[in-house]
Amino acid sequence: MNLTDLVKENRSRRSFDANKKIPEDVLRELCELARLCPAAMNLQTLKYRLVTSDEECALMVANTRWASSLNQKLPPAGQEPSAFVVLCHDTSIVEQKPIFLIDVGIVAQTMMLGAVERGFGGCIIGSGNPETIASILHLPTHLSPALVLGLGVPAETVVLTEAQDGQVKYYRDEDNVHYVPKRPLDELILKS
Repeated sequence: MNLTDLVKENRSRRSFDANKKIPEDVLRELCELARLCPAAMNLQTLKYRLVTSDEECALMVANTRWASSLNQKLPPAGQEPSAFVVLCHDTSIVEQKPIFLIDVGIVAQTMMLGAVERGFGGCIIGSGNPETIASILHLPTHLSPALVLGLGVPAETVVLTEAQDGQVKYYRDEDNVHYVPKRPLDELILKS
């Protein structure tokens, strides 16, 4: 798959095939990709907590929010992700500052593209209480959850569409197909 295809396929997935697990070695490969990413001041402040047990995955689902604007429970019961990667800022290296959020974004996108390349998918989740996540995962106090990736084998269809009249809110149809309107390119490129 070329980069354009990977980006198009890398959609937020919120329903997964519960019978198919992501092997830990694949999660480690995604962390290896993250390790190679650029980092602010090359401090490499991010650490990764892999979540693969059914018990911890259930706790993560219960303590994160998924596409709340759709007014439906996601992921659906029985279609939860089989793994999570929690991106944590290591404050023993340096205190958290806004510049390090750039690293979080770079790493999250890189890991998600790597997951798609390997036949998996997921959702970047920013809706969760970092203190609660740190507590349920028994993280040391110097590791602060910055972002969560929910990962698995996708069990839903996501379709990119062209935004009409500036309407970009995603939606689902009666068959539960998820539509993601994207603004036209001419609207995004600034004229000189």
